Amino acid sequence: MSSTVDLKNFKLHGPTQEGPHYAPDVSSQQISSKQLQAPLLVAKGVTKSYRRGRHVIPVLRGVDMEIFPGEFVAIMGQSGSGKSTLLHLLGTLDELDAGEILFERNRIDNLPQASRDILRNRHFGMIFQFYHLLPELNTLENVLIPLMVDQSVLRYWRNKRKNVDRAKQLLEMVGLSHRLTHKPRQLAGGEMQRTAIARALISKPKLLLADEPTGNLDRQNGLEVMEILRSLNRQENLTIVMVTHDHSVAEQADRILNLVEGRFADA
Repeated sequence: MSSTVDLKNFKLHGPTQEGPHYAPDVSSQQISSKQLQAPLLVAKGVTKSYRRGRHVIPVLRGVDMEIFPGEFVAIMGQSGSGKSTLLHLLGTLDELDAGEILFERNRIDNLPQASRDILRNRHFGMIFQFYHLLPELNTLENVLIPLMVDQSVLRYWRNKRKNVDRAKQLLEMVGLSHRLTHKPRQLAGGEMQRTAIARALISKPKLLLADEPTGNLDRQNGLEVMEILRSLNRQENLTIVMVTHDHSVAEQADRILNLVEGRFADA
């Protein structure tokens, strides 16, 4: 795909059986029915290094992976293994050094910045360890941000009732219908993360990318967040890619991919 593609008029292709697969070796795992479909997200030979002064520090050394529609995949690895770096590359938040990333057969790593922003806003939902809520906005307003960004002022106000109703439904789903007018400073950590989940879902994404979603939570709140993610995957068939350092969290996914020395090892 040309790097000049404009996602404002960009229509993603439907599933196809054409083309090679680039998944890591899964011979030791049971192949699920989900993996018989065409992949939703593909990474091919993804390489990434960082510079510290004169030194080049390789992080990812040619990562190949496939994520299939409806899968819940956990990425694990030691601290500094590149888990979060990979997730940021998949979400087009960072530039890779070599390789390709495709979403529904469309190459996305070489898109211009404005088109990446549209892609993330309309097709990806993202959850981070530290929530990234705007402190001056209340819970309901924080959830509505992606729609405010995506829609023109006139369109947003024309659709305001529908937008607000959807945001309230999502907040009710995550157990925060009683916290609509509270600012982030008035929320507990688990409540802030649940707000972030609702925000990630407001645009009805096809893919949810979660970077250590329980990493800043106590055990009980972590369990509640994982229950929400499992329900979204099983009941809504939402595709989820999650980075975690916690084995007990990773074990709740369909597949676990282990990053070792910049590549995926057999799980």
